[in-house]
Amino acid sequence: MNEKRWSGVDLGNVLRAVEDAAPVDALDAVTRGIGVNLGARWVSFLVADMSGRALVRLAHDVPFGDRPGRRRQDDDVATVLPFDGGPQEQALRSQRVQVDSSGDDHVVMAPVTQRGEAIGLLEVSLPVEPDDDALAEISRAAHALAFVVIAARRHTDLFEWGQRTTPFSLPAEIQRRLLPSSFTCEAGSFTLSAWLEPAASIGGDTFDYSLARNLLHLSITDAVGHGVHSALTATLCVGSLRHTRRRGATLLDQARAANSALVENPPGGFTFATGLLGRLDLRTGVLAMVNAGHPTPLLVRDGTVRPVALPVDPPFGVLRQGTYRTTDVPLRPGDRLILLTDGMLERGAARLDLPTRMPGLTDLHPREVVRRLGDAILDVAGPTLPDDACMLVLDWHGDHGDNRSTTGGADPQRASALGTA
Repeated sequence: MNEKRWSGVDLGNVLRAVEDAAPVDALDAVTRGIGVNLGARWVSFLVADMSGRALVRLAHDVPFGDRPGRRRQDDDVATVLPFDGGPQEQALRSQRVQVDSSGDDHVVMAPVTQRGEAIGLLEVSLPVEPDDDALAEISRAAHALAFVVIAARRHTDLFEWGQRTTPFSLPAEIQRRLLPSSFTCEAGSFTLSAWLEPAASIGGDTFDYSLARNLLHLSITDAVGHGVHSALTATLCVGSLRHTRRRGATLLDQARAANSALVENPPGGFTFATGLLGRLDLRTGVLAMVNAGHPTPLLVRDGTVRPVALPVDPPFGVLRQGTYRTTDVPLRPGDRLILLTDGMLERGAARLDLPTRMPGLTDLHPREVVRRLGDAILDVAGPTLPDDACMLVLDWHGDHGDNRSTTGGADPQRASALGTA
């Protein structure tokens, strides 16, 4: 902007507007304030849908109309905008502000992100071309909006309703509740992202992680069977792992407790789950792992993909006195670890040939890696998968304790060009 026609975003006023509004109205209250402060023609929020392949524009009290990709619930309207390679998709995937100018209309698209979690986009239409200061201000406003969404969605289903572009079954609902609230986490010493492509009948796959002061806990599990039975087995397994982890139990204690939970409380009389459990010491880069009958993880180091040699112990729930062992895996800065379930490796998914694909994804953010591999699985084994396909990608940077250098909720040093793979 050649003239300073914007007054900036007053975060104090933003917080007051959020607290004064009902949770379902918090976004409207904030975007109205942003629009006034920036002298915008209009402001809009687009939430990323659960598939990771579209954005959804949420609006309240607007004419509905009968258009493809548009849904209504009470007075709220959700319009699906599938990715098409345009500036909206580029802004979300690259985590960089984009500007689309047409005549005297300049639409700024800023990622709404928190610790690498791509929540959506803030769109702001300006009457004059924005300069660098204006773009930085809009980026800060979008980052503030991320915290508003995170806080508001604890109290309402509105955002999740908007994100659900396909109906959920009961097993899918149960499975969804077992996953962490964010699929991506950026920290100074690591970047983590995970993804789940569910089967039509739900196969009970889950992933989980939790960051302590000097430790990162992570897991990936696969319950036997499909449908509600599998979802209940996964609930017991994940619930037990979280319960013991939150009590400060060791990795072996977590494994033994998960085994006991399934042995003593099997839905349907008998059940089991495979799993990989990990605890990464962020000070040393040493990852302790337990393999309970699960597919071997992969390590990408210096452009080479290799399996991580782990002793394989019984799945959880098979033997009442199951014995589990830990193995230390020292990570080096630049390493990438991939945890998978068998839905990524068996049946039609075997045509994916992961060891061949992984080196071509080395320069991509883990968030993009899991998205690319999810798309690839659907290409070779879909569009309806016979089994869940689940993956967790961990990049180890080292230097625990160093502060991140972030822009708008993402670390640009870890983000990379989208490229092709």
